[in-house]
Amino acid sequence: MSANSKHDSFETPADRLSSLRNRRRPGSQHSKEALAAAGFLTPNLIGFMIFTFIPVFASFAMAFTNWDLFRTPRWVGFFNFASLLGWHYDDYLKQTVMNDPFFWKYVYNTVFMMLAIPLGIAGSLCLALLMNQKIRGITLFRTVYFLPTVCSGVAILVLWKWLYNDSIGLINTLIRAFGDLVHINLTGPDWLGDSSWAKPALMLMGLWTGLGGFNMILYLAALQGVPRELYEAAAMDGAGSWKSFWAVTWPSISPTTFFILIMSVIGGFQGGFMQANVMTGGGPAGSTTTIEYYIYNIAFTRFLMGYASAIAWVLFVVILGLTLVTWRMGGKVVHYA
Repeated sequence: MSANSKHDSFETPADRLSSLRNRRRPGSQHSKEALAAAGFLTPNLIGFMIFTFIPVFASFAMAFTNWDLFRTPRWVGFFNFASLLGWHYDDYLKQTVMNDPFFWKYVYNTVFMMLAIPLGIAGSLCLALLMNQKIRGITLFRTVYFLPTVCSGVAILVLWKWLYNDSIGLINTLIRAFGDLVHINLTGPDWLGDSSWAKPALMLMGLWTGLGGFNMILYLAALQGVPRELYEAAAMDGAGSWKSFWAVTWPSISPTTFFILIMSVIGGFQGGFMQANVMTGGGPAGSTTTIEYYIYNIAFTRFLMGYASAIAWVLFVVILGLTLVTWRMGGKVVHYA
């Protein structure tokens, strides 16, 4: 080795210190970024712990207790779940009956009103197809259809309550006017006072409110993400509008449809409180009481916090199970890009 090479390879203490600093710099930078990220995430984590995790954990513990807010909680084990889901033999009726028949009735109400979900999804897709047209003033139409979503929920419910009024409501007034026009005595039903009409009335209102809402926006975004080349290729193969929809549009937006379906099912099981509380009070004869409104009544009207927590956890298990089943089945039909 020559003298010059030895001289070139010689490293002074200052050079060594500078090299160590350069090596530490990336790690130090990462530490600063991690510290900054922790600073931004900590407030959200604290809020999640205080308002979500701790209440959920507390509700799980309360589900195994008998507590009415005024006395010390008393451990009862699975008694609340047995009272909710179990059966017993009634000596008077001479038959086996449910421990809580109201729960199953309200489950039926909830599932019945969820029958509007397919209509809502189909309507949102049709509306999104219309709003995806490149015509003048389309932005105004999109805004108008989305307006009910951003309006106050209580205000819309009060408005529809007046529309459904059997004597002075606009809907029945129009029905009577049409009857007078054709010389037929027509009278509209008592929409919210008749147990046969109350659920369909709320379903119709929900369809009107949700058609131009977030589902339409999601579909509109999905439609605008479909490559134009696919439509051009379909047109070259002689496909018309209807065939292009089934061969190109529907497979391309199937992930969005799958997401909307899952969120709609979850929202359906968790919904119904505002409508029942503002419009019907759960009536008539409990025909519009959903599981969510039943939980509210048990917890804050009868103050049976343990029993209400048990209902909430049963609802959680049902939603989780249906979501997993839907996810498993949907993976076979969804076309991922």
